[in-house]
Amino acid sequence: MENKNKVYVLNTLIVPILFDKYPIVKIKFERLTIAEAREILQSNSFISAIGHEATAKLLSSLLNINIPVNRISVYLEPGDIGIHFFLKTRLPEGKILTESELKQLDFWLVKSQYLL
Repeated sequence: MENKNKVYVLNTLIVPILFDKYPIVKIKFERLTIAEAREILQSNSFISAIGHEATAKLLSSLLNINIPVNRISVYLEPGDIGIHFFLKTRLPEGKILTESELKQLDFWLVKSQYLL
């Protein structure tokens, strides 16, 4: 799947949109398997926006792709894709998990696409 737009790896299900520029947007969400997420990331250059080392290590291990720690702010543009790591449980405020703690929690991998 070659994509001329950007692909981001995110550790939240929040889709960062620059609403000053795009006040109305349509986003399509799709749950992915590990294999589907791996295929998207292997087929495209991507930008990691994973800000926590444990999450980057877990994703790297799950996907068998190097997902670097890269604590940056990003905004999706029309046509861009997000691959989201989303924990199914809400953590206590300020809690930062280790990789082994993350492995014990249920999560989803979700693809978001900013539709044109």
